[in-house]
Amino acid sequence: MVAVRDGRAVSVHEAENVAHSPLRFEVDGLQVHRTIEAIEDAGGELGAIYHSHTRSEPYPSQTDINFAAGWPGVKWLIVGVRKGSPDADIRCYRIDDGRVSEIELNHDHG
Repeated sequence: MVAVRDGRAVSVHEAENVAHSPLRFEVDGLQVHRTIEAIEDAGGELGAIYHSHTRSEPYPSQTDINFAAGWPGVKWLIVGVRKGSPDADIRCYRIDDGRVSEIELNHDHG
């Protein structure tokens, strides 16, 4: 999860894939709740959820789209890390009511 403040990413919070599968992800709801509380206590908000696709392009799968229904307004960062590729391909999306739209990823480090 990525915490944001004033539209800028301020911290990254990992969550374990409790499915332990390269094909699907599942997170512990209590861990997610505690992480969001910590983000908000620090003055931020949940701005994005990220995960990787190891065997497909960094585009939302149907599983991602279904999962996104519970997170309105949150951006989705998908990191493509296909085997044999030297570089990761990072894409950002909005997923609203099952509709996927790619949004520009701002790499400003200032």
